[in-house]
Amino acid sequence: MARPRSDRYILHMAMNPNASPELRRRRFRPIPVRMLVPNIITLLALCAGLTAIRLAIEARLELAVAAIVFAALLDGVDGRVARMLKGTSRFGAELDSLADFVNFGVAPGLILYFWALHELGNAGWIAAMVFAICAGLRLARFNVMIDDPNRPAWAANFFVGMPAPGGAITVLLPIYVHFLGASRFALEVPLVFLYTLAIAFLMISRLPVFSGKRVGKRVPPDWVVPVFVLVVLGFALLIAYPWALLTAVTVIYLATLPFGFMAYRNYQEAAAAAAPQAGAAPADAARVASPPQAQPAPTLEPPAADDPNRPTRLN
Repeated sequence: MARPRSDRYILHMAMNPNASPELRRRRFRPIPVRMLVPNIITLLALCAGLTAIRLAIEARLELAVAAIVFAALLDGVDGRVARMLKGTSRFGAELDSLADFVNFGVAPGLILYFWALHELGNAGWIAAMVFAICAGLRLARFNVMIDDPNRPAWAANFFVGMPAPGGAITVLLPIYVHFLGASRFALEVPLVFLYTLAIAFLMISRLPVFSGKRVGKRVPPDWVVPVFVLVVLGFALLIAYPWALLTAVTVIYLATLPFGFMAYRNYQEAAAAAAPQAGAAPADAARVASPPQAQPAPTLEPPAADDPNRPTRLN
């Protein structure tokens, strides 16, 4: 039986250590640094998610939540960096999905379990597990839908279901409120249980959610300085008042979900209204382009011989 090509190449290189350098370069090409930078950012985010799990086990919840927020910030950066450096790759996309499952599925579920859900016993563990599973399903569906050729261009403005980073930041809202000094009450843990399941359902739902991927690609010259100020102000507020800022951002994000649904419906209606016109336009153009068909000439039957109108000279 013939050996595979890769085995033959390895055998050739082992038997011929002084093989042509061109052959070695063709087989083992150096990887550009711009291809490594986005993956390094993704690995740093994965380290933050794993560290958040350890901190949750050690009951250091404030640092655990901070690690999740840090991982979410890195997740929002790595894709943009990859596109700017033209360093996107299939390997980077798969690595990003695996890191997102740990950072925004497993880690938030465990944080909620060690904070409050463990008081419900098996029910609390089921809620944490369902949230992690829904995050994995959400990421798998995203990877499948991103290559759909039949997807309209305007659909890139929306996610199908709440994204995994948004779900992770949103599901931790009870912890933000707790760190703001809210006193615990009898129904707090059952409400956290229901709230966790609700966010998990939003992640696997078909609800259209604003993506924001096309925001920030171009900045008008007049907005350069204000953008710098807003970014610095945002980081300053996050450091000085983290729980108040995260609570406000989460509530605003949840309040925008209905507007995303209405915007998606408007796009759908506009596309449906434009479809008949687009279908009629080619038919009209073909009708104008094709020359009018010549009408057949009328046939004249010869008059009968006994016709009184027939001229005498023809009788």
